[in-house]
Amino acid sequence: MTVTDALLAPLLAGDPAKPLITFYDDATGERIELSGATFGNWVAKTANLLRDECDVEPGTPVAVLLPAHWQTAAALCAIWSCGAEAVADPAGAEVALAAADTLEQAAGAGLVVGFSLDAFGQGLGDALPKGAVDYATEVRVHGDHFDPLAPVPDDAPALAGTDVAGVVATARARAAELGLGPDDRVLSTAAWPLALSGGLVDGFLAVLAAGASLVQVRHPAGDQERRAGTEKVTRVLDA
Repeated sequence: MTVTDALLAPLLAGDPAKPLITFYDDATGERIELSGATFGNWVAKTANLLRDECDVEPGTPVAVLLPAHWQTAAALCAIWSCGAEAVADPAGAEVALAAADTLEQAAGAGLVVGFSLDAFGQGLGDALPKGAVDYATEVRVHGDHFDPLAPVPDDAPALAGTDVAGVVATARARAAELGLGPDDRVLSTAAWPLALSGGLVDGFLAVLAAGASLVQVRHPAGDQERRAGTEKVTRVLDA
């Protein structure tokens, strides 16, 4: 079982129409809400892109140089759907997923996938390095269902050297420690460093493990307390 199977599949089997991630970017005014079903489609499309265009397979190290963002969440789940490992360092990684401001840093990887993170799906255009894959334009043609080529063992590396079983156990334990449940709606402004602690675990993996929903805010500005009320937030995780 992959990390994605363990943490996301129960949500999709339960109430896939329930909001899973509501994303704000206060620098651009963007707000997007994804149900579990819609998020699952993005995960499948991204997994198909990684496997079919980037040769990502079980054991492949994939560097993730992306901010806390709904597309990052989809990319992480897609990496794990493929049985690959999400790592922080692009040096030695076979593939690196990078935003516009981390493209240069990603150059040490074998292949770069560039994310514009544009709310309207615009690609990186001329900013995309030669030979790189433009996520926004390429992901659209891939299917909404992903069939793994082979089972992924529990001891396969998944996140920064920790295996599948360890990531899943940590996410579930942290959800219990935070007291999160399926009725919770969590607002977070935390970053997502690729480590088995901090914002990525508390603000994403534990939320999935609990069957809760996430309100993720990038570049937070203004009255977050008012937003918490508007979004019916039950828990707030600060940066």
